[in-house]
Amino acid sequence: MRPVALLAGISVATAVHAVVNTALLRRPAAGGPPVRHRVRVVVPARDEEATLTGCLESVAAQTGVPHLHTVVVDDGSTDGTAAIARAHGVEVRTATPPAAGWLGKPAACAQGAAGAGDVDVLVFLDADVRLAPHAVAAAVALLDAHDLDLVSPWPRQLAVTPAERLVQPLQQWLWATTLPLRLAERSPRPSLAAANGQFLVVRRDAYERAGGHGAVRGEVLEDIALLRALKRSGGRGVVVEGSTLAATRMYEGWAPLRAGYEKSLWSALGGSPVGSLLAGAALTAVYVVPPLSGTRAGLVGYAAGVLGRAVTAARTGGRVWPDSLTHPLGVALLDVLLVGSVLGRRRGTLEWRGRTLR
Repeated sequence: MRPVALLAGISVATAVHAVVNTALLRRPAAGGPPVRHRVRVVVPARDEEATLTGCLESVAAQTGVPHLHTVVVDDGSTDGTAAIARAHGVEVRTATPPAAGWLGKPAACAQGAAGAGDVDVLVFLDADVRLAPHAVAAAVALLDAHDLDLVSPWPRQLAVTPAERLVQPLQQWLWATTLPLRLAERSPRPSLAAANGQFLVVRRDAYERAGGHGAVRGEVLEDIALLRALKRSGGRGVVVEGSTLAATRMYEGWAPLRAGYEKSLWSALGGSPVGSLLAGAALTAVYVVPPLSGTRAGLVGYAAGVLGRAVTAARTGGRVWPDSLTHPLGVALLDVLLVGSVLGRRRGTLEWRGRTLR
């Protein structure tokens, strides 16, 4: 079989997998009875003055969760983050600086979850996320309905600028095309995991059994690492459809998008710089090379890539057309970000929110 035909065949296979996978994606109910669990929402916040008000207003508007308590962890902010949180009447905890071996977000999340012995469910929520009124109740109900210990509702990713529209949809497309969701849900294998720390819902006892954020203290992708730790301790968790529950614009424009992806992309695709480079090369071979070949097989491969991207976007609240047609360009731009991330990791120059990532 010619190389381009082989690559096109892989593209077709992943598109078929995306169709099946997104059809099996767990979805929250539109309504239901109130949940009786005691819930704590933890919002780690570092210089989130511009975003925190909208987040806390959406948390305050939650319905169907009569026992809900919100904790904002002020993680060394230099702006009005803490004052805004206090003005909304929520509990504010001033985070201690990360100890040796800890990164900032895991440390803030751990401090927000501390002393949660009277809580049934912990919800970790980024400050740039806006929840629908039924979001927390629906996510907690998914835990009960499917006997899960963790669910990660994937928020609708708002993308505005060209760079955002090219790259942001690749997040959910990657797990939709590569991770067999129902198998991942049942399997104890830590490698079968996808999660999004923007909106993470976990049973408190399972969280503590897994070691909490202390078990992932040095992980730049603490969300996936937490799910893996939970699996190692016997728990079950999976990513679920969250576009009807939450929305977020993760990065506004090219500069913050590049900084955000470069801080963690070296680990995201393959678990290590070398593994991620190999994964990036494989994505390029399957989704960029065939369209450039100018052959009939290459056209089939391109169409399959577009189909997988379009199906994923339709199922996760993304923009389907014409954005799906630019799929090869998005993968190529991801390669650029990946190389920058690996080089930054090697040189020790990666940082986020004023902190160097060691």
